[in-house]
Amino acid sequence: MKLGLIEEFDAAHSLPGYEGKCANLHGHTYRVEMVIEGPVGEDGFVMDFYRLKNILKAALHDLDHRCLNDLLPNPTAENIAEMISKSLKRDLEKTSLHLVSLKLWEGKNKWVLIEE
Repeated sequence: MKLGLIEEFDAAHSLPGYEGKCANLHGHTYRVEMVIEGPVGEDGFVMDFYRLKNILKAALHDLDHRCLNDLLPNPTAENIAEMISKSLKRDLEKTSLHLVSLKLWEGKNKWVLIEE
């Protein structure tokens, strides 16, 4: 069975070597949509949403209200999504669940999708 969860965080970045406005420092409200999959346990849950929310919040903790250039040499939406995905996979390894997809929205109209 699949479960989904959405969280947001705010951060700033600039794109090194980019020719255009995004070469300058600017900010976004990012929206992260994750989908996990696993069996329904004897307790009736794939995973309690509260626990899943804590896993996602932990993956986003170091990104929120930060300059992403301090964390990634080239903080494109693609690279940010990969960073979040790796963190989630690492935390989910401790469970019987796996990450199905992660969608990172950069503002309102732009997104990148990782499907496992």
